[in-house]
Amino acid sequence: MAPRKKTSRRREARPAVAQAGRGIPLRSHAEHALDCYFASLNGHAPAHLYELVLREVEEPLFRAVLDYVEGNQSRAADMLGINRGTLRKKLRHYGIST
Repeated sequence: MAPRKKTSRRREARPAVAQAGRGIPLRSHAEHALDCYFASLNGHAPAHLYELVLREVEEPLFRAVLDYVEGNQSRAADMLGINRGTLRKKLRHYGIST
């Protein structure tokens, strides 16, 4: 995969738009949310962005997957592609009970 070019211009926050009647891809939602976040910074530099995004996305991801598999942690771990022990550790960290 080729590295992305660095640009000095700031992208305008743009709405996530459905394409040709299909649902909006998760990637578009994430990009839109990040565009809005950067626009709200008013020129301030973000710090620890990677950790921030993981914290913001991980908990709702676990909740949605657990809801989808009706609380079955083994199925949730398989769906997420992580070890069940890792999932249980993360659930305790976020205070999520099943």
